[in-house]
Amino acid sequence: MAEATTTSIESAFAAAKAEGRAALMPYLMGGFPDQATAAAVARAYADAGADLIELGVPFSDPLADGPTIHAADTVALAAGATLEAVLETCAGVGERLPVALMVYANMILATGPVEFAERAAEAQAAGVIVPDLPLEEHGPIREALGARALALIPLIAPTTPPDRRARICAGAEGFVYLVSTVGVTGEREQLPPELTDLIGAAKEEASVPVAVGFGISTPEHAAAVGNVADGVIIGTRLVRAVADAGDTDAAVAAVTDFLRATRGALAG
Repeated sequence: MAEATTTSIESAFAAAKAEGRAALMPYLMGGFPDQATAAAVARAYADAGADLIELGVPFSDPLADGPTIHAADTVALAAGATLEAVLETCAGVGERLPVALMVYANMILATGPVEFAERAAEAQAAGVIVPDLPLEEHGPIREALGARALALIPLIAPTTPPDRRARICAGAEGFVYLVSTVGVTGEREQLPPELTDLIGAAKEEASVPVAVGFGISTPEHAAAVGNVADGVIIGTRLVRAVADAGDTDAAVAAVTDFLRATRGALAG
């Protein structure tokens, strides 16, 4: 199982590239608004054509997240969401497509890097995104994840100095998560004009795919980014769709419609 996990992210990006499009990676807040709905939304993502899933672990102080996802954190925690429950969601969809857990460093450290890695691997995760983990401090976590064939997926941003960006990209595993704009997650009317140059620089420096997140909120945004990036990550738009839905069926229908439209835009 470990060997398959190692190659699953690479295979997902390769399969999308073979179809002439960028990989589609929707974000899901674990346990939001409740465990049953989160599991149903994860399955809907796979059914609607997602290539990978970013699965957020609810946390009380999500520094990288904007109001919509922060509110989802709060609702999920109030509903009783736990790491164990999120890993159940991961296990339920992880055999169908690669899942990258988005988790803050404190939760890994509180669990213990080795135990966290073991539990993530058992839940069929393919990689882990730790947005508040500095490059200089990732050693123990990266070592523990690597021992279980889990990729530690790094982030870069427009504010990352070029020399630091090059070092991050050179050691990247799984894919590089490129934050499209300064600030926290959230929907935006337009993406920054300098994004194309940043994507190009990262692709030159990394030996793994480059996927772009933060601010992608329409199929048209996704298609524009997908023309230059290897993958597109969509979070706040989908979390809002789930939040606005009246029940599980409505949430599934809303995310399915959006992802199918986005998949079509990427293919077009």
